Amino acid sequence: MRFDLQSHSIHSDGELPAAEVVARARAAGVELLALTDHDTVDGVDEALEAAGNGIRVVTAVEISSVQDDFEDLHILGYGVDHRDEHLLAELARYRDDRGARADRMQQALEELGWQIDDAPLRRRSEQGKPIGRPHLAQAAFDHPANAARIAAEGLEDFSALLVAYLIPGAPAYRRRTFPSVAEAVDLIHRAGGVAVWAHPFWDIEADPEVVDTIGRFRDLGMDGVEVFYVTHTKEQIDLLVEACDGLLMTGSSDFHGPGHRHFAGFLRHEQHGHAPRLGPIAD
Repeated sequence: MRFDLQSHSIHSDGELPAAEVVARARAAGVELLALTDHDTVDGVDEALEAAGNGIRVVTAVEISSVQDDFEDLHILGYGVDHRDEHLLAELARYRDDRGARADRMQQALEELGWQIDDAPLRRRSEQGKPIGRPHLAQAAFDHPANAARIAAEGLEDFSALLVAYLIPGAPAYRRRTFPSVAEAVDLIHRAGGVAVWAHPFWDIEADPEVVDTIGRFRDLGMDGVEVFYVTHTKEQIDLLVEACDGLLMTGSSDFHGPGHRHFAGFLRHEQHGHAPRLGPIAD
């Protein structure tokens, strides 16, 4: 089965409506797709309606969480009841915290001398859509007053600006305050889903620390790991497969849209000879 179990729409930081994400996945040959917008399931019904004709959509969400020194860990929830009232209430609370963080990061960018194009941010807010780091980076990159600085710093696109200023350790980054990984896992389980740690090597670089973290997350009730990811090397995948004994092993190309610098297509994640372990996600 050709699967791609992480993708994003305009309901979070993707470029396309949910139905268009499904259509592009179908055209690419995806048979099992998950729409995993950040801290929201607003696009899930649209994605489900667009499914069929060779592609199945599993209900899903991606929850941003904090844990100890890790400031932005992503937990994927598959098979959740996307109409569960407790899930919806908690995700709304998480989005409120995300919005407050976005305000703090915008202020930090402005204090560093960046001009911000408020118009697209205001439109998202008026539409009830969250503002994340990609939107802030785009708003700074698109402002004409920043053109000379962008050229001087060699920032090729908004993604480069995001990496330079809005990731952990960068000058305008501000961390989330909740939920913890344990809280995210519990929320997913309460909504009937399974919890999977997304792209571990995107968040943690050292092999021993990744393996240790898998063990600790297993103790918190984590059901699996996104082993097959578009940026993972063969060596990283081999290590993850060995560390995931008994855990689910999923994968994705993390589609954000055709114009994205890194995540612009489907089925670009390699398995390097290993079989996935999708369990109830594929049932």
